[in-house]
Amino acid sequence: MGAELGGNSIRVASGGPMETPVIDPGEDMQQTEAEYRHVYEFSIRFGDIDSQGHVNNVKFLGYLEDARLEMFHGDPVRKGEQPVRGMVISRHEIDYLLPLLPTVYPIRVETWVTQARAASFTLAYEVRDDENVYATATSTLVAFDVAANRLRRFTPEEREFIGRYIAPGT
Repeated sequence: MGAELGGNSIRVASGGPMETPVIDPGEDMQQTEAEYRHVYEFSIRFGDIDSQGHVNNVKFLGYLEDARLEMFHGDPVRKGEQPVRGMVISRHEIDYLLPLLPTVYPIRVETWVTQARAASFTLAYEVRDDENVYATATSTLVAFDVAANRLRRFTPEEREFIGRYIAPGT
């Protein structure tokens, strides 16, 4: 399934990648082009609205979390793949561009990778509808060994999965 975004053709996650990128397993992962962004759609809930009549800024981080969970857990499980686990957030940055008002139309979070390394990567997000971008954000995620309580490197399988979402032109 394709869509137009800012004049660029994108392919959403449900359609799968058009070509699997090759990632160099060296110290820093090579940035290759991906054919799509991950797209997560949701509806605004009544409880998301604050006393000023728009979505509360804290709720945006919840939308980003929901999109990440679908990207790394929900979508892979539905496709019969192993989910990606053992990552922690080391940084969030968000810019609020427009107030997000209550609507019956779906809102979406588009997510892609802008930088990938051996033990960390950066996700970029747009919270948007067909007309507007309401917020942009980035998150840095690092590979983490929960049992040993320490950082680790990504496995080759995790690196391949992350490589599917590396942004074009980076």
